[in-house]
Amino acid sequence: MKKKILFVVTSHDKKGSTGEPTGYYLAEVSHAWKVLKEAGYEIDFVSPKGGKPPVDGFDLSDAENKEFWEDKYYQDKINNSQKPADVKPEDYLAIYYAGGHGAVWDLPDNAEISAIATKIYENKGVVAAVCHGPAGIVNIKLDNGKYLIEGKKVNGFTNEEEVAVKLDKVVPFLLEDKLIERGGIYEKSEPWKEHVITDQRLITGQNPQSARAVGQALLALLPK
Repeated sequence: MKKKILFVVTSHDKKGSTGEPTGYYLAEVSHAWKVLKEAGYEIDFVSPKGGKPPVDGFDLSDAENKEFWEDKYYQDKINNSQKPADVKPEDYLAIYYAGGHGAVWDLPDNAEISAIATKIYENKGVVAAVCHGPAGIVNIKLDNGKYLIEGKKVNGFTNEEEVAVKLDKVVPFLLEDKLIERGGIYEKSEPWKEHVITDQRLITGQNPQSARAVGQALLALLPK
């Protein structure tokens, strides 16, 4: 069996009522993808709607972004992302939630993707997320009925960072508050500093600056 990791990306393309575009944040895919691909892992993509997901943070002056965007094989894969119903959780060693503001709207209540994550985790796999990606893990419950993040150290985009980008009144909830509400032991650094936490088989990163380090932390937990 190929060593496979499932990347989750948002299908949501607007920042609330502002009309401003959003989507998955390109560097949060490409930086983790680069680490894991070079280590020999195959990456698959799933999004709530399947097909071509919207992209945000499009910056080809970033070397990993450019490499990912010009990789025809992986462009075909992400632009034809799987629908949740098409995913076989038993095929994956880990699931990784990329951020981008869209994630706050369509990932928290996607029961199908949450169920995939539960199965991967209960099968001794790893759950990882970065920036707004942890919005996708706030409602994941384990077989024992408890929230995945309950009692575990966790982080994600901070309230201060949300205020700094002037979207604290636009997002449906503040991610930091929701992670705490679900029983997570929330830790953070000052805005835009790399910050990654590993607690058992849960890995979370605070912001776009943390994506590569989340990929490295995920690699460290995967079977060699």
